[in-house]
Amino acid sequence: MSVPVFEEFEPAADCGCPGCARQRRDLALGLPVRAGGHPAAHGARRALVLVTAAGVVLGGGGAGVATALTGPGPQTPADGASADGEVPAVPVDADPAVLRGPATPGSPGTSWPGADTPQGGRGPLHGGAPGPGSAPAPDAVPTTSQISTETLRPTTRAEIINRAKTWVSAQVPYSMEQYWSDGYRQDCSGYISMAWNLRSNEWTGSLDRFAVRIDRTELQPGDILLFHNPANPTRGSHVTIFGGWTDYTHTSYLAYEQTKPRTRKQPTPMAYWENSDRYVAYRYKGVVSGGTGGGPESTEAAPYPGSGMFGPGANNAYVTQLGKLLVERGGKKFYSQGPGPRWGDADRRATQAFQLAQGWKGKDADGLPGPQTWRLLVTGGGKDIGGSSGSAGPSTNATGFPGRGYFRPGQSNAYVEKLGKQLVKRGFGKHYLSGPGPRWTEADRRNVEAFQRAQGWRGAAADGYPGPETWRRLFR
Repeated sequence: MSVPVFEEFEPAADCGCPGCARQRRDLALGLPVRAGGHPAAHGARRALVLVTAAGVVLGGGGAGVATALTGPGPQTPADGASADGEVPAVPVDADPAVLRGPATPGSPGTSWPGADTPQGGRGPLHGGAPGPGSAPAPDAVPTTSQISTETLRPTTRAEIINRAKTWVSAQVPYSMEQYWSDGYRQDCSGYISMAWNLRSNEWTGSLDRFAVRIDRTELQPGDILLFHNPANPTRGSHVTIFGGWTDYTHTSYLAYEQTKPRTRKQPTPMAYWENSDRYVAYRYKGVVSGGTGGGPESTEAAPYPGSGMFGPGANNAYVTQLGKLLVERGGKKFYSQGPGPRWGDADRRATQAFQLAQGWKGKDADGLPGPQTWRLLVTGGGKDIGGSSGSAGPSTNATGFPGRGYFRPGQSNAYVEKLGKQLVKRGFGKHYLSGPGPRWTEADRRNVEAFQRAQGWRGAAADGYPGPETWRRLFR
């Protein structure tokens, strides 16, 4: 039996005949991943070659070809971790251009703008968008440069957790290709997109654009722990929602996550069972404090307005905000009145005192707030103003707040013990089973929280970590 000879030909890009369409598809299946090919397509192409060869020798039909082409699915990580590898199945009639990005939900054969990864990339909501507003058209989803507080939907921590719980209650099955009734993809990053009420389906490589990076010690319910593996996004990349610490050791937390076989909520070691040290903590830029008109909590939600807003002649709301932040950090003594919107010497002196407290000198402590000064103030980072000179040197004076850094997990110092004894003295020591002592524990935090709530504070103002005002009221 003679073996038939096949002639190679280049399919025309605009020809709609079955032969050219099939050849374009076969060429697409042979594209390497870096050129837009699908990672599962190489196996399908090999299967196609083997089946075709077998058909020639055995005289078989082409039924096996269809089986080989319709089977490729998402690849799962070899390490067994729940991967955020949103790899869509390759449509049989796909054009090579389509394989440069994932298929838009409901529109096989079209590519999502900006999708430059075979892992799945970003995608629009599948159908209507929940909550206020509607799902934007594909070209209306904000790009990286467009993401700001204006394009994000404000949400509280309670709302994030409540949305996360809806999938837990519904036991939503894990899938990289399927979409739940709310329009979000049923994988781990689709779950975060839903909980954060984003206007699009994101992936592990883009979620950080909607968030600000924080330290693990700053985690609060609604924040996330994200591991994105840029070398191979389908291998181990994953993301979970932080639901709160399970005990005072802060070695385990309550994680909400979308993983196989379905959404779950369970205690999880910090930060995960695998790749633990590679997970990064992030906070959604649109988180607000929770009250009506509550302000944003993150740095990005209150970005640095620019140096032109401060200094002689400045008169605006940012000056007032700066002054209030400085008062909270120990700068009240510099203001005989206010703070107010008009820049004054009190603002300069208080700002300089805060800068000196960080150990800055020269131009870095000129009394004019720059981006770094602003970031520390709005996030509560750095050292507070202490002593008449504005330095943050240690002080055992009851009225001198030593700084927030002394009251964090892992800290052990005399200030923690002093705080604990004062809490007991004021009737807020019920959570101590022993002590108080110099090592910061969950009992300290819960007692401080009880004291803060007794002042009528709620939300972030009653997080259990003492600030200047908590310290002042406790020791007055």
